Amino acid sequence: MNKPLAERMRPTTLSDYVGQSHLVGKTGILRKSIESGNVPSFILWGPPGVGKTTLAFIISQALERPFYKLSAINSGVKDIRETIAKAKSKQFFNRANPILFIDEIHRFSKSQQDSLLGAVEQGIITLIGATTENPSFEVISALLSRAQVYVLNHLSEEELITIIDETIRKDEILKPKKVKILEYEALIRLSGGDARKLLNVLEIVVNANMENAPITNDLVQDLIQENLILYDKAGEQHYDIISAFIKSIRGSDPNAGVYYLARMLEGGEDIKFIARRLVILAAEDIGLANPNALLMANTAMQAIQSVGMPESRIILSQAVIYLANSAKSNSAYLAINEAQAIVKETGNLSIPLQLRNAPTKLMKQQGYGKGYKYSHDYPGNFIRQEFLPENLKGKVFYHPNNNPIENKTLEKLKEKWGKYYKK
Repeated sequence: MNKPLAERMRPTTLSDYVGQSHLVGKTGILRKSIESGNVPSFILWGPPGVGKTTLAFIISQALERPFYKLSAINSGVKDIRETIAKAKSKQFFNRANPILFIDEIHRFSKSQQDSLLGAVEQGIITLIGATTENPSFEVISALLSRAQVYVLNHLSEEELITIIDETIRKDEILKPKKVKILEYEALIRLSGGDARKLLNVLEIVVNANMENAPITNDLVQDLIQENLILYDKAGEQHYDIISAFIKSIRGSDPNAGVYYLARMLEGGEDIKFIARRLVILAAEDIGLANPNALLMANTAMQAIQSVGMPESRIILSQAVIYLANSAKSNSAYLAINEAQAIVKETGNLSIPLQLRNAPTKLMKQQGYGKGYKYSHDYPGNFIRQEFLPENLKGKVFYHPNNNPIENKTLEKLKEKWGKYYKK
């Protein structure tokens, strides 16, 4: 039985590998590591179908090291320990340590990730992890501190066309068919930047094109429409639907919010990804108009990790409806944006002397802390004084939005800070 086209065309050397030139190009950091023979443990972070697994295998081949592969979906602590034991048994005569590749490492629990630490630290294995999720959220800090993180980018249109052309030219099954492609747009759009899916689509089209007609966008659309899922976590639909989801909640439409939530759930989207986006939205788009929104979103994120599917759909639905119905404000978002812009523009401005810490006699003699007024010593626990650097005196970053909670906040600010908040 023939292997799928994507597997037949999997590159085995860096010269055949397409994309990620910032890592494996002539001056790429990974290429230099490979050429030196000194490859550290690292994690490859990027969308599906951009070559994470392939790159790990190519590195093991180039370094002539044993290669072990585990998938976080069906491997437990026992599998990890058994693999490490095998790797340890090959440590003799100064032989380089084996490579352990873990696909979807973000799906490993803390205990599973902990079981890797000793082997990585002792150099029993060189760990290469692959993840589609931000390692900062999904990989324990102890493991992150022992591994580099390399970001893989979506493949460009030019790179995807290169893959198509090379496949038609080299594949032992497609080559004799003399496939002719007049238009690439539909193939690329349906792939969503995923090389594996691109080749799957190409294979479906070629096999279904019984007359071997030149491939056009219309032909691809006609032949493929029955064979592709409606939602792909790596493709264009992923980004369009999450965009519609966020905009619907921001626009206070609970019905559209729940609809797009259902689209993602039915498409197999990672519920943790959805929950994280809700946490961000609660801070960015609701913010101080309803501070409880962030608590709701964060509680939902914690709850789904304990409950799992299918019940987590109810928790997410509750959060979506609550956030959609909340008053909206982006004042916190705008405030930090403006403050960061000022910091980039003005640099490290001098901290006012009265605000500086004065742990030594010399610092006190230099005026550190002098004149600072302890707020709790005054009525209402407040006394007006300047906290910003000299060059920024009176600068206002926080502008309350027009909503019931922030309207009350504005009145308090006017009372405390006078002209700064007088319009």
